[in-house]
Amino acid sequence: MQRRIAMVAKQIHLKDPHQEEADLAYWLSKTPQERLQAVTILIRQNMIEGQRMDRTASSKRTMR
Repeated sequence: MQRRIAMVAKQIHLKDPHQEEADLAYWLSKTPQERLQAVTILIRQNMIEGQRMDRTASSKRTMR
């Protein structure tokens, strides 16, 4: 018996105006903590191991 893998793909055009609305609705449905966690994960993925983030251009605010 030979196994086959079916290719499954969902294509989204980046210029689709409705995609922007769907993205905004998705992120607005998340809590501020979940949004901050997602940003932190993206930053970590783009940093070299041992590298520290330059925080000279950012300010520290408390979340309510």
